[in-house]
Amino acid sequence: MELFAKMIDRMTNAFGLIAGMLMLTGVVLVITEVILRTFFDSTIYISEEYTAYFLVAISFFSLAYTLKDKGHIRVNFLFKLVKGTTGRYLIDIYSFTAGFLIFAVITVVTFHFFLDSIITGSQSLQITRTYLAIPQSTIPLGSLIITLQFASEICKSILQLRKGEAYHLEDS
Repeated sequence: MELFAKMIDRMTNAFGLIAGMLMLTGVVLVITEVILRTFFDSTIYISEEYTAYFLVAISFFSLAYTLKDKGHIRVNFLFKLVKGTTGRYLIDIYSFTAGFLIFAVITVVTFHFFLDSIITGSQSLQITRTYLAIPQSTIPLGSLIITLQFASEICKSILQLRKGEAYHLEDS
């Protein structure tokens, strides 16, 4: 279980890095477009379309990284009501399981959406005529990664509960 959690955490870090690189690429693309339009009365045509694709990929690739680093908004009032380490870990396990199930469904649904784009050969209406399956692939992939990260968080909570580690509310 510990090995599984470490492997998923590494994969999540890698996709967090990819999300960061896509963000920088989008910024460079927008700055290039602004400079070309302002000073050269020209355009590269793809900046709006590809920046939108990057934004979707950034959003889905960074979900798991944010979960791993406990960056998502959490409502801690239940933790304050429950005294003792065991109850708090059980709340975590319940919450992570709910997230796991929700994102497992999202992964399946978005994978069907992606498959439909492959089967139909859908292309963007922009000048690039990009096959939409390419940017749409980031949605089920990112959903799968956060699903696995939820599983990793469940494993980590179970391991911490078994070891009897103290629960730190400020870490949650």
